[in-house]
Amino acid sequence: MRILAIDLAKRTSVACLYNTKTAEAAYRSLPTGPQAFHDLLAEIEPARLVIEIGPASGWIRDLCEAMAIRLQAAETHGPAWSWRRVKRKSDRADALKLAQLSAMGQITEVHVPVKHVRQWRMLIGYRRTLVKRRTALKNRIRAILETEAMDLPSGAAGFTGERLEQLREWAKPMEEAGADELWRGILHEELTQFEHVRERIRSVEARLDALGRAEQRVQQLQSIPGVGARLSEAVVAVLDEPHRFRRARQVAGYVGLTPRQFQSGSMDRKGRITGAGHRTLRALLVEAAWIALRYNPAARAVYEQVRRGSPARKKVAIVAVARRLLCWCWAMLRDGTPWRPPVTTSG
Repeated sequence: MRILAIDLAKRTSVACLYNTKTAEAAYRSLPTGPQAFHDLLAEIEPARLVIEIGPASGWIRDLCEAMAIRLQAAETHGPAWSWRRVKRKSDRADALKLAQLSAMGQITEVHVPVKHVRQWRMLIGYRRTLVKRRTALKNRIRAILETEAMDLPSGAAGFTGERLEQLREWAKPMEEAGADELWRGILHEELTQFEHVRERIRSVEARLDALGRAEQRVQQLQSIPGVGARLSEAVVAVLDEPHRFRRARQVAGYVGLTPRQFQSGSMDRKGRITGAGHRTLRALLVEAAWIALRYNPAARAVYEQVRRGSPARKKVAIVAVARRLLCWCWAMLRDGTPWRPPVTTSG
C-alpha cells in the first residue's frame, strides 16, 4: 500500500510517499493550494492521504472526495505527537511520522464535515466572537464611567434602550470633547463600536435563525425544555453525523466534558474536565445548563443529585447537567425522536 502524507504549511508543504511493504519513503515539496494538491494526487493515486487537522482540511476534504481518495485528518494533541524528546524535527520527519502512524493504524481521526456544514460552523463561531467583542466593549464603557465616578446598573439592565440614550448624551465626538473631558470622546468611540457590533450580532443571528428553520434537526432539539436556537444549531453542526459516535461517553469526550483520569495501582482519581474539543459548543452547553435548571425538571434532578446539597459542588453539578444535555441531544439526533423526559435521571 502507498500512503501519501503531507505536512501542511501556509505556503509550501512537504509530501511523503510511503510504501508500507518496503518502508521506503520519497519526498516532494509543493505549493499549498488546491491545484498543486490535485496534480500530485492525480499523479500518485495513493491509497489514502494523511494530513494534520487544520484550516486547510476543508478544501482538502472536498478535493479528496471529488477524486475518490480516502482522507485521514489526524488529531495531533495526543502523546504520540509530542516532540519534546526528539533530537531532530523537520517537515520531512513530520510527514514521515504521519505516514508511519497511519500505516500502523495509530491515527486518531478527526471528522471533517461537508462544505455547507463547515460554513455553518464558521458562522456559529463568528457569532460567538462578536458576542465576546460586545462583552469587552461593555466592560470598557463601564471602566470609562468609573473614572468619572459614574456607574451603570449591573447586567443587561445597564444597556437597555434608556441607558444607551443616556450614554449618547454623555458622549461627544472626539473633536468636540474639551481637554478636561476627553473621556466623553473615548466613550463616543466605544459606544459607536458597541452599537455596530450589536447590529452585526443581530444580522448574524437572523441568518442563523433562517438556517435553523430550514433544518428539521435544529427544531427537534428545541423541544427540550431550556434548549434554544443557539445551542440546538451548535449541537447539530458540531456533531454533524450522530451515528459516528457509538456511546454517549464518546460524545461527551468529543466536546471535552469528560473528567481527566489519574490511575495508578489502587488509586483512581477523577480530575477536572479535559476541555478538549469544540470550545464554543462547550460554553453554550454550560450556559444552557443554567437555563435548563429553571425549565427542565430532569436537568434539575441531575443538578441536585450531583451537588448533594453542597454549595462547593455547584460548578461540578452544572457541568454534569451540560454533559447530560449533550447526551440527550445526541440520542435524539441518533434516533430521530422528539424530547421525552427520561424515566430515571440517576447516574
